[in-house]
Amino acid sequence: MKQKRSRNRQSDTVFDIAQTGKTKYDHNTAQAADVRPPVRKKQKHTGSEPGSKEAVGLRIVGGKFRGRKLQYIGDNRVRPMKDRVREAVFNLVGPAVKGMHAVDLFGGTGALAIEAVSRGAVSATILEIHLPTAALLKQNLESLDLLPQCALQKTDAFFWVKNKAEHPAAATPWIVFCSPPYSFYVDRQPETEEMLGFMMAAAPSGSVFVIESDDRFDICRLPGLSEMTNIEDIRIRHYPPAVIAVFDKKHTGGG
Repeated sequence: MKQKRSRNRQSDTVFDIAQTGKTKYDHNTAQAADVRPPVRKKQKHTGSEPGSKEAVGLRIVGGKFRGRKLQYIGDNRVRPMKDRVREAVFNLVGPAVKGMHAVDLFGGTGALAIEAVSRGAVSATILEIHLPTAALLKQNLESLDLLPQCALQKTDAFFWVKNKAEHPAAATPWIVFCSPPYSFYVDRQPETEEMLGFMMAAAPSGSVFVIESDDRFDICRLPGLSEMTNIEDIRIRHYPPAVIAVFDKKHTGGG
């Protein structure tokens, strides 16, 4: 039997009436039967969701490795920062990255630390606790011949920050990247704030911090922040769902 098909004139969406056994949605008379146009699902905070999704293309956007591609398997545990957002971050940081030591607390693909080295950072420490992700990160570093200039540590950032013996030398200012799963700012808020507090205290004067969160976290309410930087000088930008905060640690006599 030949199926009847009806085309909605305004939306150009085709509904198979014979298959559904229902009448079409009539935009002209605003009388809706049971069939309605598809509705887009509301975007969720997906920063910490496990599992896989479609892999995205990743590349270094500036410096000596500009255009080089990085491997990414599409695991939601990683959630790499988009190229355009990473470029905006380094535009905010500016030339200050040159000569610094990069510290990436949640390494993922390694894109942030590699971007920093590409733009003039002298070395990097990259932390990643998820072993499959760490293995892929190592491949990205090896493909650019960045070992041992970039030191990969398969460890938990929450424990690493408390062990000063593991920290890089304080003779060189750091650029610290904190880009964890967004849920950490809610489900593990005390631990995350404590971790950032440890890093702000340990970093040499003149260090730069780059914090990625979503709109559930207010960087300006971070305990002890006003002692480390001028609140009014914090650069905050919104790239939904990401919120990026960049600030410098004050120069003090104690370093």
